[in-house]
Amino acid sequence: MSDTQLTEDEVNESQESEASLNDLDDPDDFESGDTGARILNQAEIDSLLGFDDDFSDMEDSSGVMALINSALVNYERLPMLDVVFDRLVRLMSTSLRNLTSDNVDVSLDQVSTVRFGDYMNSIPLPAMLSVFKAEEWDNFGLMVTDSPLIYSIVDVLLGGRKGNPAVRVEGRPYTTIETKLVERMVNVSLNDLSSAFDPLSPVSFTLDRMETNPRFSTITQSGNACVLARMRVDMGDRGGRVEILIPYATLEPIRELLLQMFMGEKFGRDSIWENHLTHELHQTDVYLQAVLGELTIGLKDLLNFRVGDTLYFNTKPTDKIELRCGDVPIFKGPMGQKEQNIAVKIENYIPRKKE
Repeated sequence: MSDTQLTEDEVNESQESEASLNDLDDPDDFESGDTGARILNQAEIDSLLGFDDDFSDMEDSSGVMALINSALVNYERLPMLDVVFDRLVRLMSTSLRNLTSDNVDVSLDQVSTVRFGDYMNSIPLPAMLSVFKAEEWDNFGLMVTDSPLIYSIVDVLLGGRKGNPAVRVEGRPYTTIETKLVERMVNVSLNDLSSAFDPLSPVSFTLDRMETNPRFSTITQSGNACVLARMRVDMGDRGGRVEILIPYATLEPIRELLLQMFMGEKFGRDSIWENHLTHELHQTDVYLQAVLGELTIGLKDLLNFRVGDTLYFNTKPTDKIELRCGDVPIFKGPMGQKEQNIAVKIENYIPRKKE
């Protein structure tokens, strides 16, 4: 009888312990702050790590991915690049309109900073990758033309109707005719890019080669930062995207110019004041001294000078006399006489000694 009673007690104790465990697992207890901790659900964990599906773009990511990419996104601000690419958009609108004889609208989506390797892995294929060279800067850049724009350009240049969208053919490489037609558009765009940089620094962008495989279009190391300009080209119902990728190493020769806040900034210089100061300096009176001779004596001899004493110099009549401005020797020349005045003819300039 006692054993049965003991077994019942054990059962009651086990039921009480299970109830206490269930109470601990109650989420209301965690939210009420009884234990001081709360379990994160899967959506909150994904958002913390930056793997949420809602954040598809790198610039809009959060969590750990945002911390990783924050140093790159804010790598360096080059204000003049916005001016250059705005000028490029206007020039391309006119040039492509003349090339296609169609109403072409070019718009700039964004100018951002990306790593070269991340961008090359994100290019939607098939695409045409044009490697161009900046002759004066001795470095390279990349222009990417996506597939919709390629077929739109081919359709327009070969006389396709305006109302029909371009037919995209999958499963085959680009033909020679398609490549040549896209090459014409790329050359026009590169000429416009050169014109866009002209107000800052004259540069010539020339097409080096065209590739369809990103592995053959490597122009810098995968971890290097690059400037990416995304542009949209619309031709009625047809169109696509053009993306220009320029590494920071390519822009290094004109980095100081790109840091300007506006075109022609002189960082505080006042040209009016400079011209006025130069004009006034040219009219300033300068006193020249003709040194006939120099003699070094002791202080004792100087104190013993009396009226009528004679000083002897080592200067000869044929020696050249030194002309000084203050303590700085400037010219040398022979001494003579013109009318009733002693004159010195300037023959040699004395270069200033480096300290």
